[in-house]
Amino acid sequence: MRYLYLSVTPEALIVSMLPPESFGVYYACGTLRKSSEQAIFFELDPGFRHDFFRLDEGIRRCVPHEDGSPRPSIYVSVYRVLEHVALDAIRKLYLVTQDGRSLSLEPHTEWPEDEDGLHLYQEISPVYPLVASTLGPSAFYELIARTPVSLVSLPAVCFVELRLGELAVDPEHGAVRDLPYCNMDHLRGCLVELKTKTVNTKMVNRIQPVSFPYRMIKNGVFVGNGKQLIYFPMPSAEELRTEHHPWWRSINL
Repeated sequence: MRYLYLSVTPEALIVSMLPPESFGVYYACGTLRKSSEQAIFFELDPGFRHDFFRLDEGIRRCVPHEDGSPRPSIYVSVYRVLEHVALDAIRKLYLVTQDGRSLSLEPHTEWPEDEDGLHLYQEISPVYPLVASTLGPSAFYELIARTPVSLVSLPAVCFVELRLGELAVDPEHGAVRDLPYCNMDHLRGCLVELKTKTVNTKMVNRIQPVSFPYRMIKNGVFVGNGKQLIYFPMPSAEELRTEHHPWWRSINL
């Protein structure tokens, strides 16, 4: 069996002999040659093909090692991957912790309601700025991918909305509480500016590290390619504690 994975941290198309959970352990924890880190990837339909990728050749090269052990990865592409993957080929999304525990998320047809207040988005791939906005997730996607007001647009994007807590409605005086974001004064300033000026977005950090605390995900993960936008809702904290306790415990250590 050969599996196809679309990694977004970093962006890559990978053929593997490992099933998703085992691949998550390998990809996040690696070997002695690499330190552990979070991993985010999509499992693709193994029948997916696109002329941009040499997928059949990658599959032919994905054979067991000489000792018979499964080959964990053959990289097919690390450039402009997301924009060339058909979204209907995506099966599941996996959020993997630093110690290799995976949470799988299914695509959903119901969208989160646009709540009043401000929003904070971490773009994950192909670029990864941290952006504050007055727009809800679907309107934010329309702005950056479908109807950009600037000369810069994205052919595809994966992003997540992060929690702002009290700062969403009172950025100047709201309590920080458990928000882990660095340079909080700068974040407050960006949010205040959104409330006082006629702009929809404000760049908080142009090169924000993609490794963000999973516990800060507000509603879910979004991926779109201009024609379509898919939503992977995040389970509630109670559901994570009761049904995915090892993963939940790992992200809260």
